[in-house]
Amino acid sequence: MNNFLFVSAENDALENCKAGGMGDVVRDVPRQISERGDKVHVIVPAYSRLHHGGLPKATLNFSLRGLNYTAELYEVKPKKEFPNIFHYVLHHPEIEAGDIAHIYHNDPEEPFYTDAIKYFIFCTAVAEAIKKGAFGDLDVVHLHDWHTSLLLFLREYHQDYTNLKDIRFVYSIHNLAIQGIRPFDGNYSSVKNWFPNVPLDYQKLMDYRYQDCINLMAVGIRFADAVHTVSPSYKEDVLLPSSPPEFIGGEGLEKDLQQADAEGRLFGILNGCNYKNINKEKKGNIYRNTVKALFRWLQQEDKKYKADFLAHTGEKIMDYVEDRPKFIASSVARLTEQKFYFIMRSPEAFVEILKKLEKVDGIFMLLGTGAPEYEELFRKLSYKHKNFIFTNGQSEKLIDSMYLESDLYFMPSLFEPCGISQMLAMRNGNPCLVHHTGGLKDTVEHMKTGFSFDGNTYDEKIENMLKVFDEALDVFANDKPTWKKIQASAKKMRFTWQKSVDQYYKLLYKLD
Repeated sequence: MNNFLFVSAENDALENCKAGGMGDVVRDVPRQISERGDKVHVIVPAYSRLHHGGLPKATLNFSLRGLNYTAELYEVKPKKEFPNIFHYVLHHPEIEAGDIAHIYHNDPEEPFYTDAIKYFIFCTAVAEAIKKGAFGDLDVVHLHDWHTSLLLFLREYHQDYTNLKDIRFVYSIHNLAIQGIRPFDGNYSSVKNWFPNVPLDYQKLMDYRYQDCINLMAVGIRFADAVHTVSPSYKEDVLLPSSPPEFIGGEGLEKDLQQADAEGRLFGILNGCNYKNINKEKKGNIYRNTVKALFRWLQQEDKKYKADFLAHTGEKIMDYVEDRPKFIASSVARLTEQKFYFIMRSPEAFVEILKKLEKVDGIFMLLGTGAPEYEELFRKLSYKHKNFIFTNGQSEKLIDSMYLESDLYFMPSLFEPCGISQMLAMRNGNPCLVHHTGGLKDTVEHMKTGFSFDGNTYDEKIENMLKVFDEALDVFANDKPTWKKIQASAKKMRFTWQKSVDQYYKLLYKLD
């Protein structure tokens, strides 16, 4: 029986421990490992909340900032039990919940200041837990994004954790754009402050642009035994330099990725999608679920400033309860540059889309929270356009309804390492209109399983986005057999975790 440890900032197998797609991956891959008869431990920070009601497993003592630190390891109950999967959280009072999904901190003045401190403590405690044998003898440690790459730093440089060199370390890149860059010295949230006695090889650790800083994303790529991007096309993208906004590639780390590729350490494996135990909403509940969510949020203290907006959305949606639109286009996403850059830079293109929908008695439904400037843009557009329903919050029931009842799922991501939303929409027979990039290239085929746009320049991309939107509406209105064929083909597609994890075992874990 092989023994694995997954180390991550998110884990959707636990309640309230997800901000994005990484949480889904960390939930689903261990289940596949369990089905193969192997054992897997999954650990995330407790964020001062997830350890409540947990079972204390170990007290961990270690040194940081020249001081003695103590953290507590708890085993916690997941939403669903599976054999040979053990879930843990690590509690230390300085590992606090942030303002993004009660996980990450948003430090606009000094990016990653608070999060780096949290994950310095977390990773050192995990290294100590491994050393103490809290997870037994490990064959593979699988790290996710920059939050966990410090374990590779400790493995490489820290004299207390040379034992980590006996274990295979795999590093998954979920979002290359977020790199965890911090100063080497001269700052409370710097490497030298937290690890004063660890000798540093500045050349091997530095960020190319800010050479007085460590780049934790780069540390993962440079020191892992295997590096993994979450789709094959995204692997090809990141080997090339970025040229925004036309192309987002290696984000300054393409040389490291090219080297990992040359050394046979870089692999692109498509994420899977869950096709079992799906939450099934009844058809016809989409407007009711919107109204229910709005009423619930109106009672929350932190939503008070949005009260007039929520009421305005509720009033609009009530019209559609009685008089249903003939077409629903939808998006469910975090409101960020990655997902909606095209709309932020060209809001007039989105207004064009709303006009096109108006002609076919259609509406656009968007659900999500995110960067304040994106929330504000969509709230303004919603006030102006009757057929744009912007639900500025999170609701699982409403999300399920939107995937189930939309006619077209819209995903114009600037870049997309893999994307899960398009898979969930397709699972429900909901064709997607996507930007031809990264994992969206690997999952949506134009006029076969959905619709896709591209272009050599920014203007061309926007022009083609509108043209393809027209094309999709035209097929829906005037060519029902083709529309039904695209729907059926989308629904038939299977991006299974079983296929993905077969590749993990062979290429990443070397256990085939």
